[in-house]
Amino acid sequence: MRENMGKIDRVIRAAVGVALFLGALAVGGPVSRALLGLGGVIMLGTALVGFCPMYRLLGLNTCGQERR
Repeated sequence: MRENMGKIDRVIRAAVGVALFLGALAVGGPVSRALLGLGGVIMLGTALVGFCPMYRLLGLNTCGQERR
């Protein structure tokens, strides 16, 4: 897996991931908690590794330069 996310993209994803995870702690329903928590974990995970599978499928790369 090559990185396909730039630094700004990773910071934004990490912030959104934390917000989703905290939102999961604040909501009442178990389904809402699960969905928000899962979304938060996915966003944090992609931010940490710098790779987004959806970007790969869509042919996107926010690194700025092609990584080799």
